[in-house]
Amino acid sequence: MSTDNRDAVTEDALRVVAISGSLRDGSYTTLALERALEEAERGGAETDLIDLGDLELPAYDPDVERSAAGDADELVERVLAADAILLGSPMYHGSFSSPLKTAIDYCGFDEFEGKTVGLLAVAGGSFPVTTLEHLRSVCRSLNAWVIPHQAAVSNSHAAFDDGEFADADLEERVAKLGRQAVQFARIEPDSFSFESEQNVGAVGR
Repeated sequence: MSTDNRDAVTEDALRVVAISGSLRDGSYTTLALERALEEAERGGAETDLIDLGDLELPAYDPDVERSAAGDADELVERVLAADAILLGSPMYHGSFSSPLKTAIDYCGFDEFEGKTVGLLAVAGGSFPVTTLEHLRSVCRSLNAWVIPHQAAVSNSHAAFDDGEFADADLEERVAKLGRQAVQFARIEPDSFSFESEQNVGAVGR
């Protein structure tokens, strides 16, 4: 399911875009991102959920023009319009999913640099720690501002009951990700501080 509330709020409203890296029907990743976006809307943001199962995204090939790569142009346009981005993925072999990697490969610095990014990962078993670590590393390489708070859903089959969170504490952790996406995206970075001037490492020493 893809939800796009781009016309629901005024033009100057902050926009939070979530990308679900799961192609599974009834995906727990998508359910969790929907809850985070609900909280972002309560914070005054307009939201857009990108369900990669609804888009045609061939494996990224740098020799193929993006305009000829299925729905890649649509994906990039929607991510580019974001003030904050939530990335959600199931844990596959200790990392994040190939559909999400493909989506990120079609994007770049224009879509991510300087933007607030929140991370969410879902696992059928133990905590998807490495999935979150790998996503955080990718986002750092794109010069994104990654929220320190992250949401991890373990034992996913027991975490939901009829499409709703079965554990209030876990739901709150996911909701907090949506709230902080709005809060952090509204912070204007200060380009200069005394500390930044002094933090010159070993240059010239």
